[in-house]
Amino acid sequence: MTELHHLQGRILTSEGWRVGRIGFDRQIRTIEERALEARAFESGGDEFIILPGFIDLHVHGAAGVDLMQGGDAARTVARAHVRYGTTALLGTTMTAAEPDIVHALRGLATAIAEPDPNAARVLGVHLEGPFISPQRLGAQPPLTVEATLESVQRLHAMAPIKVLTLAPEIGSHTELIPQLSAMGIRVQIGHSAGSYEDGVAALRAGAVGFTHLFNGMTGVDHYKPGIAAAALAHAEYAELIPDLQHVHPGAIRLAVRAIPRLYAVTDATAATGMPDGEYALGSQRVHKCLGCVRLASGSLAGSALTMDQALRNLVEVGLDLADAAHRVSTFPADYLGLSDRGRIAPGACADFVVLDAQLRIVEVYVAGRAIALS
Repeated sequence: MTELHHLQGRILTSEGWRVGRIGFDRQIRTIEERALEARAFESGGDEFIILPGFIDLHVHGAAGVDLMQGGDAARTVARAHVRYGTTALLGTTMTAAEPDIVHALRGLATAIAEPDPNAARVLGVHLEGPFISPQRLGAQPPLTVEATLESVQRLHAMAPIKVLTLAPEIGSHTELIPQLSAMGIRVQIGHSAGSYEDGVAALRAGAVGFTHLFNGMTGVDHYKPGIAAAALAHAEYAELIPDLQHVHPGAIRLAVRAIPRLYAVTDATAATGMPDGEYALGSQRVHKCLGCVRLASGSLAGSALTMDQALRNLVEVGLDLADAAHRVSTFPADYLGLSDRGRIAPGACADFVVLDAQLRIVEVYVAGRAIALS
């Protein structure tokens, strides 16, 4: 029998906060616990806080590397993000010509098939482009195309697409959604100039999420509501970038109140974990200055956010720690249909983030393995 390792502290289990000890190898085997009263937790103490590993479903890069570079880029990016508590992620593509997307997918396919024990697990691909609106490019280059079932099948054969962003108002995109869903792809609405009605129609067709809510989409005008209004009125899931630059804290609170399983993503670029300077974002150049990443035009272009900072920002906005933790771990796992990640329960993957009282990273474990953070 494999020898068990142990972690002790204040544990956010599937049943709520506990003080106790986790026994684990690659999986969680035991939780020895006693119930923890809310007041006891709020009063602080010397125990470490143990949360489920963070899961980031929208990652473009880190450590000076962009995933569109292909090759070993995914390995470098996954090794960088794990230091900030991300134990699993989706590698996210940019709008580009199909050969360039294929090049990126080949690199991601290797990272998916051959997990690096010292990195976050690459669970699959988030295909953010090219099936988006030329009117709502955001930081994407103007290389959009209309999706066809055949084009998605070609890309899906290169690497498993778990999430696909599309603009539902383009061509036959809404009619295509049921076929993509049948392939096991979660279709997200994003980079869209569509109306509220377009968003509702896409949800009825089987779309299940929204890409970086509020950004790259029509808004919540009360006379002419758009895609963001459809999300607030109808969505169960949506991703949001809580770097406090992409979305105002008040709008974050609105989204939390309206969308039951709103979850955090970083939309991290090659600038993540790097000093101020110029970096690649697909075929474009972006500039990091004072923690913000922008195109030369001044438009926001992804972020330099990390998931541990996302957690702290959500708490700063006013969420309690358990709620914030669910939005960086449990809800994204549930969105992908993963019952063995994003939670601390017997039988789940031994993916943990250990924090101090200031919510700073102390240790990270992936599949029971302690990750070197320096």
